[in-house]
This record gives sequence, C-alpha cells and structure tokens, in this order.
Amino acid sequence: MNINTELLHAGVVRDANGATFTPIYQNSAFAQDSAEQLEKIFENKAMGYCYTRVGNPTVTSFENRITKLEGGMASIACSSGMAAIMNAILGIVRSGEEIISSASLYGGTIDLFRDLEEFGIVTHFVKNNDWEAIEAAFNERTRAVFAETIGNPCLDVTDVEKLAEIAHAHHVPLILDNTTATVYLFQGLKHGADIIINSSSKYINGNSNSISGIITYSGKFRFDFDKYEGLSSYKQYGSMAYIAKLRNSFFRDTGACLAPMNAYLNQLGLETLGLRMQRQCDNAYELASWLEQNYPDITVNYPGLAGSLWHEIAKKQFSKGFGGILTLRLGSKERAFRFINALQIPYIISNIGDTKTLVIHPGSTIALHSTQKEREAAGVYEDLVRVSVGIEDVEDLKDDFAQAIAQS
Repeated sequence: MNINTELLHAGVVRDANGATFTPIYQNSAFAQDSAEQLEKIFENKAMGYCYTRVGNPTVTSFENRITKLEGGMASIACSSGMAAIMNAILGIVRSGEEIISSASLYGGTIDLFRDLEEFGIVTHFVKNNDWEAIEAAFNERTRAVFAETIGNPCLDVTDVEKLAEIAHAHHVPLILDNTTATVYLFQGLKHGADIIINSSSKYINGNSNSISGIITYSGKFRFDFDKYEGLSSYKQYGSMAYIAKLRNSFFRDTGACLAPMNAYLNQLGLETLGLRMQRQCDNAYELASWLEQNYPDITVNYPGLAGSLWHEIAKKQFSKGFGGILTLRLGSKERAFRFINALQIPYIISNIGDTKTLVIHPGSTIALHSTQKEREAAGVYEDLVRVSVGIEDVEDLKDDFAQAIAQS
C-alpha cells in the first residue's frame, strides 16, 4: 500500500463488534476470570491486560499502527516525547557509559542529556554530519548514537545512512528522533536507524490536544549481551530483548504510560497525517521562497531552499517535501518579538506540527536552559524565530507575514 492508504489501514485490527475505530478502554485495571490467569499475565506466560500502566488495548492499537508504518518489530507508546527518549536511552545505557549525539538538538533533549550526567551517563555532543569528529568521539564506553532527522530548530538534515554506517561499524545502535520529518517523509528504519523516536504530540496528533511519544524498534540490531549487560537477562527473547526489557523494567516501573484517551486522539490524527504533512511542506516551501525573494534583510532557513547547507542531503532523503518548519533571523531579539507580536494568524505556542501555524522565539523558551555554546550549536540565536507552518491558505499567511514584518 502507498502511504496514505497505510495511514488508514496498516496495523488496524477490525473490532469484533464492527466498530471502524478502536474504542477507548478508559480502565485503570482489567479483571480476569481466575487468580491463575492473572498470575500468568504477570509472568508473561499469557496474553492479556492487567493494569493500564503496563498495557491497554487502545494504546496497543496505536503502537501496532505505528510499528507497521515505520516497518519495525514493536513499539512502546509513552506519556510524552521526552519520556520516550529517556526510556529509549535507559534501556541500553547504564551508569559509567556514554552517548554520542548531534549537537543540534531540541533544547529539552539537551536538558535531559545533562540531567543524565547526574546518574553517570555522559553525552558527547558533536557537529551533525562531521564524520571525523563523530569517529573521534567513540570509545569503549560508547553505547548509543543519537540524532534528529531534521534538527529542531536548526533545521540541519542528518545523513542517516552514513551515520548508521559509522554507528554499526562500532557495534552500537543509532537512535533517531524522527518527529520533525515523520514517517510520511522518511522511514528511518529503512535507512539504517535501529530505534525511532516520535514525539507524537506533534505531527502525528496534529491538533495540539495530546502529549505523547512513541519508541519503535527495528528488531535488526544484534546486541552484544556482554557489552550491553543490562539486556543480558532478557537474551532469551532474542531480537525482542530490547523491547522486553523496557516492558518489564524501565517503562513499566517509571510509569511512563500513555493515557488511553490520548492514544485514541493520536489515532484520529494519524489517519490524516499524509494530507496534512503534504500541505504543510508545500506551504512551508512557498512561504520560505517568498520571504527569501522579498525580504533580503531577513535570513530564511529551510531545507527546501537551494541555498540551504543541507539541501542536497534533504533532496537525497526526502521525496515528498522538506518539512513544515522554517526559521527567520530578523537582526535582533527586539525585532523578533515585535514581528511575533504583530502576527495575527499564527499562535504563539511552544509546539510544532499543528494544523494551525505556530511561532516561537526559541532563545527565550525551548532553549532557555541551554548554554550559549549549546544554543549556537543548535542554531538558536537571539534574533531567531521558528515557524511551524500550518494548513492555512498560503496567500493569507503571506499577507499576515508582510504586515508583521512592516510593523517590526
């Protein structure tokens, strides 16, 4: 099936009662017919549900659909994108071990990696696609490589196949945050990534009504159980050892579960992801091109523009568009604020991927806790404005941006 058909039908199990959509199982716990049956479920010797913190039919439905779309073996849905990243990392990295990461990350992820230092997990940040620096960062304690497909808000594009090749040469998995590209633009597992993260609060949901995240594992990476000692007690699960560990330890024990209602709302959004993403990519490209042509005093950053440093990589990896985000540098923080405040259509919101256009000043919000060096590495400057383009008529957006620029 092609992508828009898959979004509607892939991984869907038809309801026994004829419902065309998995209902909301708004239960905290599930009754069993006998104490013996409940014991078997707790021992993982029988299928079934016992407690929504561990699993829920509505959440399972969402996980199965994402797994099928990503081309993976299994998924685990979490309470937020940050919970998904934390679980993905802690499933394989222990105290005294290290991560290599692109420096051009979302500020919240940088904050999380700094938090992990308190538990003895060190992250080495390197410039994206700087292969020499990436190679030099590896040592015997390296356990994972982490990157974003399209950096937020830097908008640099990771050469995923090359990065995966390097990670695998050192026998460590590549964890890829694909939130800004989504499966509609890029199936990371097919290009060498081993674990995909989506903050499904964004484009997958599409309406800013649910916080959630999801981990999808390829099942293809062969963990060395001597090197990844935390997985050794799950090696009887073979290619599912990584997922089995999360299900039976960190994910279960940290209470990072997704609410059934949010899983339901995510599935509603998922079905129109392709239509929305295509419109957002088209709008973003047209708006970025128009701004670049008409306002030479503003620096426009968008991977779809020929002048972008990452345009060639983006062309190689993406066939349907270049994403729905662009950034503008207006010369000063004061002008950036005046521009944001003068806009009438966009919402001033710390989110991306909504049907509506959203704007934010990253330096004073999502990158507030980053150091000056971290901000610059992530492409965050005092005069920078991030624009998450929605599905409005693009001529209306142009008119609104024109009047806002005039007032700034």
